[in-house]
This record gives sequence, C-alpha cells and structure tokens, in this order.
Amino acid sequence: MSEKVEKSTRVSKPKAIVEKIVKPKVVKIKPDKINSINVEQVAEYLQAHPDFFIEHVHLLEHLSIPHATGGTVSLISKQLELFRFRSQEMENKLTELIQIARDNDTALSRMHKLNLALLDALTLEDVITNLNIVLSDYFLTDFVAIRLIQAAPHPDLEGLFLAPDSKDLKPFENELRSGIPSCGKPTLTQARVLFGFQANEVKSCAIVPMLFTDLEGLFVIGSRDENRFHASMGNLFLTQMSEVIATCLITLLQQ
Repeated sequence: MSEKVEKSTRVSKPKAIVEKIVKPKVVKIKPDKINSINVEQVAEYLQAHPDFFIEHVHLLEHLSIPHATGGTVSLISKQLELFRFRSQEMENKLTELIQIARDNDTALSRMHKLNLALLDALTLEDVITNLNIVLSDYFLTDFVAIRLIQAAPHPDLEGLFLAPDSKDLKPFENELRSGIPSCGKPTLTQARVLFGFQANEVKSCAIVPMLFTDLEGLFVIGSRDENRFHASMGNLFLTQMSEVIATCLITLLQQ
C-alpha cells in the first residue's frame, strides 16, 4: 500500500516585506524641524520643568557654562554659586533690617528720655537746662540753642528770644522760609547768633525751624564732630523733636 505524503507549500515573502517587519522604524527629524526650536522656548521649558535635570542627570555631564575666568564650570557648580550669592544677599538684607530695628529702638528710647526731661520742666529756664542734659547724655550733642521769634517777656530771658525785626534772623531766612531742617556746617554768622563765643567750636549742626500757630523759632543742636550732622541725614526725627519741644514751650509761655 503506497502512502501519499502531502507536502505543505510555503509561501515565500519578499525580502523587502520581511525587512520592514523585523527592522525597527527609524524616525528622522528634519533639519528645519530642529531649527524651529529657539533659545526662548528651551528656556521656557526648563523654567516650567525645574526638575528636568533631576530626571535626566546624565545630561549634566555634557553641559558646561562659561565662567568669568575664561574656563567652564558644570551647571551644578554654577547653580551653587548662584545659591551662595542669593543667600549672601538675603543675609545682608537681614543684617540691615536688624540694624534698622536696633536704631529705631534706640531712637524711641532717646525720645522717651526727651519727653521725660520736658515734662519735668516747670519754667523756660528748666527747658533749656534739661535739654542740655538729655541731648548731651543720650543724643551725643555738644551744643543746644533755642531762639523764639517774639519780644522777650522778661529781661532775664533776652538770650532766648529774637525780635521779629531782628537782623540776627537774616542768616536763617532759608530755613524759616522752607520750614525744613538743614544739617551740615553752619556759617560763622549763624554760629555766632546761636552759640556766641563758642561759635568756632561748632563744626556741624542741625537747624530745625519751629513754625506753629502759637510759636515761631529755631531749635538747633551742634557738635564738635564735623560728621555728626550732614546734609544727607534724614530730618523726620529732628522735626518730631522740635514738635515736642515747641509744645512744651507753648504751654509754659501761656502760663
């Protein structure tokens, strides 16, 4: 008995089709597509994905940033440098704020001493005496002068007052006209009107006009240090001092 063996027929596929199935597909990026990504887009992407280099840390090995010395440093080194710079900036600002807070605390303490000294004054002479003490001890000044623009109510107080038509007011026209304190080296004429025979000892001073409804005059503090009072210093604190002093003087003059 003869046995027939049927052979299965194989269909051979063309080589091109086989390669298409087996060989992985390679996507080619056109040059014009690459060039369409600009620097701004890269920067925006990195800003939106700050953890990009954490997930792709291997890229850092191939990156470098120009350094001021002409060499190159890694991105991590540059980042550390920026962090240190910002940290130093924040530390400097914090130190500045702490110093401002300390200065304000000192200023408040000095104003408190000034208020107590004025509250303790029962006469105009007491005001001058107490001001000399408190300004010397707590405000580090060497000279104090007050000139009120009106006729002296008593002969013993003539040194405290200047008549409205007095020629001694002329050197202070600018301050009285503007109402703004002036700081720096006084003119010799100003110093003589305010400090008499001690005029040559005054190297810097603050001239503060007091212009109120019930009182007009000058409040002046001087120093032997030419840098103690200078044109660039603020005048808010000086104005507040003059307001407190003027209030006390008005009260005593009305008694």
